Amino acid sequence: MAWTAIHRYARIAPRKARLVADLIRGRRCDDALALLKFTPKRAAFFVTRVLKSAMANANEDEASMSDLVVREVRIDAGPIIKRFKAKDRGRAHSIQKKTSHIVVAVDEKD
Repeated sequence: MAWTAIHRYARIAPRKARLVADLIRGRRCDDALALLKFTPKRAAFFVTRVLKSAMANANEDEASMSDLVVREVRIDAGPIIKRFKAKDRGRAHSIQKKTSHIVVAVDEKD
């Protein structure tokens, strides 16, 4: 049985968050947390929070915490917040603030 946690509408671009998600996919949870702690990317903060939440969900169902493995890490694109920035001679350039949905699933080792 897999336990999941989701952070919806995270204010980070999915392309940047996927770089961090690829680091922990398939690893043991305690190794993944140690790796994320020393990853200098901003997305590591978001992924760490979701991973800890998934581990807490597993702990509530009395799973063996030492055998937990990251089964799935998925970063889906969320809605884009559209803004405009004033430019010279009355022009305006559009700015797209991208959001992500971060999904982490953990399971006990086979």
